[in-house]
Amino acid sequence: MKTRIITAICMGVVLVPIGVFSHTAVFPIAMALLCGIGCFEMLRCIGVDKKYVLSVPCIVFGAAMPIGTYYFHESGFLLLSALTAVLMFWVFVCALFSHGEIAIEASAMAFLGLVYIVWGFSLIALSRQINHGAYLYLLPFVGAWVADSFAYFTGRLLGRHKLIPDVSPKKTVEGAVGGVIFTMLGFVLYGWIVSLIAADVSPNYLALLLLGLPISVVSMIGDLVMSLVKRRYEIKDYGNLFPGHGGVLDRFDSVLATGTVLYLLCAFTPFFGLIF
Repeated sequence: MKTRIITAICMGVVLVPIGVFSHTAVFPIAMALLCGIGCFEMLRCIGVDKKYVLSVPCIVFGAAMPIGTYYFHESGFLLLSALTAVLMFWVFVCALFSHGEIAIEASAMAFLGLVYIVWGFSLIALSRQINHGAYLYLLPFVGAWVADSFAYFTGRLLGRHKLIPDVSPKKTVEGAVGGVIFTMLGFVLYGWIVSLIAADVSPNYLALLLLGLPISVVSMIGDLVMSLVKRRYEIKDYGNLFPGHGGVLDRFDSVLATGTVLYLLCAFTPFFGLIF
């Protein structure tokens, strides 16, 4: 526990200036670094990290996309979609010409894992560039960490019924409900804090409250999906970059899911697009 707390404090010290300078190149570079490491962790988990013809282009793609979407923000989503199609083609071509060294199942899993990671970090970067992005881009982090924290504490206090015990034995239905409720309230609180800081911003508290529902649910699903992958490949953590917390994918598994869904909701639905 001591190690986890020290690591969390160090992460906070690093993340605060990244947030402060999110309007500069610091933010997309940070997302690119995390994305590249996350892609490497996924490929290592699957066991294809040493297949360099596959892994190196995939890691480069992962590291490049948050920067690309951030700076080509008007066409960033189209760029991400188009290059993801190219990635899919490349991954399966590698399996095709590997003479059996890269199994088709490993290629398929690599592609799915990379899409999850790259789209998550890239759309978080892109969220900073859309309307009111200066406030929106933090919501994936707020949603994921509030849902995770309060699901844990509510589960410890009230948990009686297991949620999906064969994937995550400690998660409970009561904890999940607590995570949803507190995330919805947390979004409203976040909107109020933003209104105090930015006088020209008028949060739509109803939209923020309702947005907390899908974001909290998606956050918990993202966590469970990445736990399912770890169980499939029989590993405890994806990495050890953050002592006591694991790797990038252990720490940001839920954030990747919330980042993707939040961008899609805010960019493509009129109701959630007007939360600020």
